[in-house]
Amino acid sequence: MSMEEVFGEVISSYSRAQAIEDNVLVSLNDPSFTFRPGLNICAEAGIKFPVAMTIAAFAKTVSELDTPLPPCQDISGRLWDVLSMFKWAAKRGGSEIRFPVTVINWVCVGEKRINRTKRETVILKALCGPGDNGEPVITILLPDED
Repeated sequence: MSMEEVFGEVISSYSRAQAIEDNVLVSLNDPSFTFRPGLNICAEAGIKFPVAMTIAAFAKTVSELDTPLPPCQDISGRLWDVLSMFKWAAKRGGSEIRFPVTVINWVCVGEKRINRTKRETVILKALCGPGDNGEPVITILLPDED
């Protein structure tokens, strides 16, 4: 029997590639994320599977879109911190990996950013599941983004 015979016609589908194209997910395998030219930061961190972050997790730990980073911070360094903490946590194993990342972010009062920074620890969650073609992929998100 085919899947359609068992479950019926597919009503709707949304691929990982579409989510990346729609900026719902940020692909960390993008060539622009690098420390050294020609080597993607995920490969440099020793992560073999494609990795993506939800836009909310990316904004909270790496960079908000169209917002300058605090002094002495850069996207590559912050991304390296996320990937390093993920890699250490992944050694524990499990189907859902939670790990902390400490970041320096701007202080906001209401919606307005003031010229002060604060150190905060953000808990992230990583899941490994099937990609668009059944290949293993890793998705990093905030714990409440199920």
